[in-house]
Amino acid sequence: MKTKIVNRRTLLHSAGLLAGGLLVGAGSAHGATRLSAPPARPATPDEAWATLKEGNRRWVADAAIHPHQDRARRDEVAEKQNPYAVVVSCIDSRVPPEIVFDAGIGDVFTVRSAAQTIDPLVSGAIEYGPVELATPLIVVMGHQRCGAVTAAAHALREGTTLPGDLQRIVEALRPAYDRAHGDVDKMIRINTVDTVAKLKADKLLAPRIARKQLKIVGSYYSLDTGQVTRLV
Repeated sequence: MKTKIVNRRTLLHSAGLLAGGLLVGAGSAHGATRLSAPPARPATPDEAWATLKEGNRRWVADAAIHPHQDRARRDEVAEKQNPYAVVVSCIDSRVPPEIVFDAGIGDVFTVRSAAQTIDPLVSGAIEYGPVELATPLIVVMGHQRCGAVTAAAHALREGTTLPGDLQRIVEALRPAYDRAHGDVDKMIRINTVDTVAKLKADKLLAPRIARKQLKIVGSYYSLDTGQVTRLV
């Protein structure tokens, strides 16, 4: 009796496995989503925020597509960059903006400091995108259980001084501590909103906001869920 040779792909199609996406793209909705093309560069503040929100939705759903993270993108932006957002966030290792927003190379400027505090040097870094490249959005992102805020609250509560320049962080967070009555999570949110207010008053950024060329959003990242919610 002749041995019947069956084409593997034909067999898989007949079993509905390929059509169902069970073997293609790592066998899950997560893998299937990777095949999606990244969106075009957002041109307005609202489009930029919508793009970041959609990227965060994918991150929360474990359906990240990891856009703009290949050789082609590296070559594309090697000579020129045009990011659509500046994300101002904490240095915390659990809050990397490109991952949180499922973004890639050349998509966002990231400016990171302890508890997203700002000083003249940090402000200059934030100004660069809107002023030099017309980046339409700035997102200030605080996060749950921030270590810098927790340490500052403890130092202020106990009346202790942190070593070196760490005390500068404590002093920067003192206004939020006073208004939050020492509650760490409230401090995080108040400090984020305060940072947004400071940036909105920035002499280089304020005119762009008035012309509706720029928006500044305050947000909060949950370590538990991965979700970014808007505060202001």
